[in-house]
Amino acid sequence: MWVKGLPRERGARARSVAVTEEALTVDLVDGRTIAVPLAWYPRLWHGTPLERDHVEIVGDGAYLHWPDLDEDLTVAGLLAGRRSGEAPQSLKKCLATRPAPK
Repeated sequence: MWVKGLPRERGARARSVAVTEEALTVDLVDGRTIAVPLAWYPRLWHGTPLERDHVEIVGDGAYLHWPDLDEDLTVAGLLAGRRSGEAPQSLKKCLATRPAPK
C-alpha cells in the first residue's frame, strides 16, 4: 500500500545478506545497507548459524529465501520496517519439528 506524500521504494534489490546473533543486514545494489533486529524474525532467530547462512537472493534481488528455515522476506518489507507476521501457533509448530540442538 502506498500513502500519498510518502516516497515509494521502487526496485530496491539485495546484493548480499549477513545474519548474526543480533541482526539481519542486507546490502542493496544502490549502496544502502539495511540492518534490523534478528528478533523481528523468530525463524531466523531460532535457526543455527549454518541455516541462517543458507540464504538465497531471488527475484532479481527483491526477495530473500532461507530454504532450511522456510522463511521468506522481501527487501521492500525490510525497508518498510515490517516484522514477522507469523502466528504464534505456526511458529510453535515449526519449532516442534526442528531437530534437537547438538
